[in-house]
Amino acid sequence: MKRHVTIVDTTLRDGEQTAGVVFANREKLRIAKMLDEVGVHQIEAGIPVMGGDEKQVIKDIVDLGLRASIMGWNRAVVSDIQHSLDCGVDAVAISISTSDIHIEHKLQSTRERVLTDMVKAVEFAKKHGKYVSVNAEDASRSDMDFLIRFATEGKNAGADRLRYCDTVGTMDPFNTYERIKYLIETVGIDVEMHMHNDFGMAAANTFAGIKAGATHAGVTVIGLGERAGNAALEEVVMALKYLMNTDLEFRTEMFRELAEYVARAAGRPLHVSKAIVGSNMFAHESGIHADGALKNPLTYEVFQPEEVGLERQIVIGKHSGTASIKAKFAEYGVVLSDADAEELLRRVRATAVELKRSLFDKEVVYIYEDFLGKKRVAG
Repeated sequence: MKRHVTIVDTTLRDGEQTAGVVFANREKLRIAKMLDEVGVHQIEAGIPVMGGDEKQVIKDIVDLGLRASIMGWNRAVVSDIQHSLDCGVDAVAISISTSDIHIEHKLQSTRERVLTDMVKAVEFAKKHGKYVSVNAEDASRSDMDFLIRFATEGKNAGADRLRYCDTVGTMDPFNTYERIKYLIETVGIDVEMHMHNDFGMAAANTFAGIKAGATHAGVTVIGLGERAGNAALEEVVMALKYLMNTDLEFRTEMFRELAEYVARAAGRPLHVSKAIVGSNMFAHESGIHADGALKNPLTYEVFQPEEVGLERQIVIGKHSGTASIKAKFAEYGVVLSDADAEELLRRVRATAVELKRSLFDKEVVYIYEDFLGKKRVAG
């Protein structure tokens, strides 16, 4: 059933927590503007209690006057939230661990203390008129009865939603669906999926949670984030559109540009096979695939490349067929006979094997010129 899903982008917070990644302040401002232009509903801009450049750039992002809600991330500590208030954000995330392993070994605390600290922080934020996401860190490894109690007390204190954090990425789509469905039915609170990708299931788990009734999806551009990263913005938005009939009316044609900018700012290569925005998404070399795509792109493409800022590519290499060879030369205004296409294909394949890669257009032209020269001599 088609319904709205709120996209919460945390590239500037969890994304920057990727080991070795630091965004310059000007980059954070540019990314915030681009996220807003794409259509992101809420931007988690950073951690105000860090102070210094971090606190200043969050203030600067607020001052941009974007359409998106601007959220600051906080521990369940009143003084943290005061720093967020200083920045002028309209929303706060209040985060504390709910799993026993975190409570005992990281917090060195108790379940009761966790609940007390969380409620106190939520009440303080609500007293100041802020939208509140209460974050259950390591929710996926938390006792469900305690998680229900945590969510219920958070809701009663005024929290607007629960962020369900799969902190170490141990969920799968099946138990995600069951746990989120039960949580929503029991507590009656909006839930945000905040999934990590340690087992490569972050986007799938996000999707499963939404299927179960979650109303918010936490994402980062190109899946940046701790360790293996978070659910990728572009994957979740396009999956919602094409697999759940939920078009959020994002400016998806900006996805490639946004991905390239964030990748450069993060000092991380944008892999050619990255889902949705990788350059290979619409590159066809296999003869059967290329022939099908040339006849009707829908044979091997679910959506048009232009929709995410890419272009279709017919790659010439070892696995090409005569249809690809003919199509490539048609771009140059050259009409090949079947026989010439077959001979050129033979030479292309031999060259590709020798070079161990596909061929550049100029290399294909050189092969053609060599072929013409020998053909004239033979003639």
